[in-house]
Parts: sequence; structure tokens; C-alpha cells
Amino acid sequence: MKKLILFLLLFSFSTAIFSQETESAFDEKLAKSLNADDYGMKQYVFCLLKTGSNTTATKEETKKLFEGHMANINQLAKEGKLVVAGPFMKNERNYRGIYIFNASSIEEAKTFVATDPAVQSKLLEAELTLWYGSAALQETLKIHDKIAKTKI
Repeated sequence: MKKLILFLLLFSFSTAIFSQETESAFDEKLAKSLNADDYGMKQYVFCLLKTGSNTTATKEETKKLFEGHMANINQLAKEGKLVVAGPFMKNERNYRGIYIFNASSIEEAKTFVATDPAVQSKLLEAELTLWYGSAALQETLKIHDKIAKTKI
């Protein structure tokens, strides 16, 4: 019984030490720079890109529009307006990709979407909704630049 009590005490003590070591320190300056709330979260606008109504574009037109689409993504990211973007794999729902905009309203995000040539030409359709996520998401692109060998 004494061994069991000793074991439980040691186990409790080691668990307490381990949990203290793994807790991260709050960085107030970083939280403020990312507009994080007390939970480290903030509001974004989530954009679901779907196949649009334009079915008459030629392959050449589509290629040019998607080159503009990629250039626009890079520009919005560079300006800090876009924090995540990426395509979906082939699916039955006509979902093409997502954007997560660093925007506080649907109206603001609409101005960002309006700069996308693939959306302007109706090759893609954008559906926008408010979303609440980690403020740290804004740091993703900085990390991505460090791990991508090939740049788009």
C-alpha cells in the first residue's frame, strides 16, 4: 500500500511538472498585433469557391483567367487580406477551393473577391460567411514561405 501511495504521489508530481513545462507563455504584444481576443481567436470571413455558371470559356481563356486567379491570391496574401487559400480535390459537390479572408465583414470580403478574375468571369462562384478561428492563422503564410521549395 505504501508503494502504491508513493507511486501515486510521484506520478502526480511528475504530471504537474510536465504540464507546467508544456504550457506556453502568453505573448501580449503578439496577441495585440494579431487582434486576438482573450481566447486567442478572431473573426474572419470564410469563402467557399464553387464551379461558376460560365461554361463557354475556351481552354486558353480559362488558363489565362486562372493565371490571374493565382496572381490575385498572391497579391491578397502579400497585402495581409488573405490568410489561407487552397483547392479542393475532385468532388461531387462542385467545390473548387477556399479562401479565409482577414476581414471583419462580408462586405469587406466581397471587395477582395471582386478582384479575382476567375470570379469576375463566373468560372468560380464565391459563397461568404463569417468564421471565428485562431488569430495565429495569420502567421501561416510566413511559415509556408519557409517550407515551400517551389513558389507559385
